[in-house]
Amino acid sequence: MLVVTRFVVAEEGQDGFVERAHTALATLAARPGYLTGRLARSLDEPAYWCLVTEWESVGAYRRALSSFEVKVDATPLLAESLDEPSAYEVLAGARPGGAVEVSRSDRAPDDDRSGPPGRPGPQAGGGTALRSRS
Repeated sequence: MLVVTRFVVAEEGQDGFVERAHTALATLAARPGYLTGRLARSLDEPAYWCLVTEWESVGAYRRALSSFEVKVDATPLLAESLDEPSAYEVLAGARPGGAVEVSRSDRAPDDDRSGPPGRPGPQAGGGTALRSRS
């Protein structure tokens, strides 16, 4: 599972942001199920940043978000992110020079109809996408 959390940070706030992002990344990295993570800044628009983490599963990610350490050291930063979907299931990948490897989706086969009765799923314009906020 891939989590892409994007931020827009004013130039005068970037030093503090980077320090807090390093703390958040280290805290997330200490949680079970964490695989890797990176903090990156846009080459074209230096105010745009992203924190990208990869997890064994959506459950591992959600358990990490509910831990006390993450609530203290990462959630305040994550709350400043852009309000957009951030959690993605990986459906295909390729290593350098390798073939594309396709992964099975963990979503329900009828995910366009999932959710409470009478509420449309993502295919019908509703919003059941995973969010990084707790």
